[in-house]
Amino acid sequence: MPHDDKQQKALVAVIGNGIMGHGIAEVFATAGHDVVLIGRNHESLHVAIAKIAASVDEFVARGVLREGSTKDALARITIETSLESAKDAGLVIEALPENLELKIETFGRLDEICSATAILASASGHPVSEMSSRVSGLDRMIAAHFWYPPQLLPLVEVCGMPGTSPHVVERTCRLLRGAGKDPVVIDREIDGFIGNRLQFALLREAWALWAEGVASASAIDAVVRQSIGRRLGITGPLESADLAGIETMVSFARFLQPTLDVSDQPPERVTALASSHPEKGLGGVRGFDAGAVAHLLQARRDELFRWLLERPAPTQLDT
Repeated sequence: MPHDDKQQKALVAVIGNGIMGHGIAEVFATAGHDVVLIGRNHESLHVAIAKIAASVDEFVARGVLREGSTKDALARITIETSLESAKDAGLVIEALPENLELKIETFGRLDEICSATAILASASGHPVSEMSSRVSGLDRMIAAHFWYPPQLLPLVEVCGMPGTSPHVVERTCRLLRGAGKDPVVIDREIDGFIGNRLQFALLREAWALWAEGVASASAIDAVVRQSIGRRLGITGPLESADLAGIETMVSFARFLQPTLDVSDQPPERVTALASSHPEKGLGGVRGFDAGAVAHLLQARRDELFRWLLERPAPTQLDT
């Protein structure tokens, strides 16, 4: 599919101004792209802009971005409530709530509104093919799955659907690298992509260990933090297995894997806890061990910023 580099550098449209949407808008605005952030109403959009400003201010205060970056980034962002505002975008990223019918309708309209050269991407954790039934230009549909918070975590899982142009995959990765992200291409669609599947494999076993009374939640978390958690930032699971010796790991897997949890639903003790503490995320009562939520969130954020400061600068910024 042909493209115009200047057009794609000029405008990125982000559909949805929730926690992922405004973070993605921030990523591209601080990388020098003009951005149109499209939401339901101006009140929520102004809240999103305030959050972007506060976030970029923190990047400046911590020495990641230069003085003046907040003003520059905000000057590049336009807020709109109509999908028509995405018509000139070279890259459109859908970051709406996980409502499949809403996503199908949105992509159908974007297919009609946007230039034939525009890339239509979804930040959802679902395969993009599930959202494509009303799209005629299937060659430009692609998943670009950011991790939260997108302005801090480098990974974007990139995955086409059957019919996605290889050029669109390549172009999407170039745009993401140019915005300071680390795109990883997934060869075929699968629910949750790679990161969520690995995360939930670990979470399933952790939940089972807690529910069966093997250890407390704090003990389970401590084991992960002080062992594999420290290694995984340097060597992935397959690299770690190779370093340990593949023959040794296969032998141990034959002993251990039959004892691992294979439930297709969370343990009853966990679902009961979810019912008694319906707060979403870590913003309310922490289910297993009450207290220290703000400290945990701040400690995690501090570590992510420390990593950003130590991360080597990109050797090339693609437009």
